[in-house]
Amino acid sequence: MLILGGGVIGLACAYYLLEAGRGVTVLEQGTVGCGSSHGNCGTLTPSHAAPLAMPGMIGTALRWLFKADAPLRIRPRPDAALLRWLFDFAGRCNWKDFDRATRAKAPLLLRSRALIEEIVRRERLDCEFEALGTLNVFRDEANFEQARALHERLAEVGVHVDALDAQATLAREPALKSGVAGALFNPGDAQLRPDRYVAELARVVRAKGGIIEEQTRVDAIVREGTRIAKVATSAGDFAGRDVVLALGAWSPRLASQLDLRIPIQPGKGYSITYTRPALCPRIPMTLKEPSVCVTAWGSGYRLGSTMEFAGYDTTLNRTRLDALRRGAAAFLREPEGPAVVEEWYGWRPMTPDDLPMLGRAPCVDNLVLATGHGMLGVTMSAGTGQLVSEIVTGSKPSLDLAAFAVDRFA
Repeated sequence: MLILGGGVIGLACAYYLLEAGRGVTVLEQGTVGCGSSHGNCGTLTPSHAAPLAMPGMIGTALRWLFKADAPLRIRPRPDAALLRWLFDFAGRCNWKDFDRATRAKAPLLLRSRALIEEIVRRERLDCEFEALGTLNVFRDEANFEQARALHERLAEVGVHVDALDAQATLAREPALKSGVAGALFNPGDAQLRPDRYVAELARVVRAKGGIIEEQTRVDAIVREGTRIAKVATSAGDFAGRDVVLALGAWSPRLASQLDLRIPIQPGKGYSITYTRPALCPRIPMTLKEPSVCVTAWGSGYRLGSTMEFAGYDTTLNRTRLDALRRGAAAFLREPEGPAVVEEWYGWRPMTPDDLPMLGRAPCVDNLVLATGHGMLGVTMSAGTGQLVSEIVTGSKPSLDLAAFAVDRFA
């Protein structure tokens, strides 16, 4: 069994395939978890079941088009693949597709959230896991009321949300400044330190007999008939009875060698990691108007989020980082820690409908796709790993895979 990609998705697939008795080799072009698994905010959020594509999003994106520090920014440039992606995305910004995507995503998020806690306990993963819930905090009353109405729809898919007024919000989280309108508390959410979670998954995979080849760049996929015969890499050739493509935002580049269309765009996110401030938030939260995620662990403190469609741009955009700082300063009494540990960016694999691509590839008998998890790769990791194991072993999938079909964009 060959897995392409040593991020959180690839390692979760490796874990469940090993549990099912399969031999596993993971190929990673850098080090395990060096991509978007590394610097995200580490929240496990079934509460984020709603898709990015929703009514009104196109108007919001257009208003922010030339605003360099907007929470969602599309950098204007000639890019045919991006234009096709945006056209498909725009066609899904309606309530029918919104409800369809939410109903598909919620069961996977809920299942995966439970499985992650189970793995953490069973394998004794040292990753600072805590089941604290999360807060979505608002300073604008109209935004708060609109979000309350929207989140009531989540109860229909099994995601519980509690609305807190301003007083209850400040009582729940003393690190916040006064002037908040209220918050939505998501009791089923949790958090962990994502880089440590990935490192621990890698440790367990190796302990169970899995092989992880780091610094191994995939150069070409050699196909014979309807099967992948071998994968040529910077460290030599590898082969497996089945191949799992779990390359995140890099998936389209490799899939094109197999004439597979994977409509994924790299959604660039940013984070700043600090040492802990004296007045540290007790509950991980999203500051909604600036779209800043705040997470604190015993080992550190992180501000993160934003979404930038700028292709595979490798610059660390100072404007985006400064927007995180300003957003946190508007909400928190002590928004930054004493010392900056790391400034980071990473690419999230964004599909037009905000749903992952899970299943066997058309016309390639031994290829399974596990990609396109958007902003929720960590949360979906264990659920994805379990489903991929079921697909490979021929077991009945524990969730309906129809909404995640690989050929749905054909």
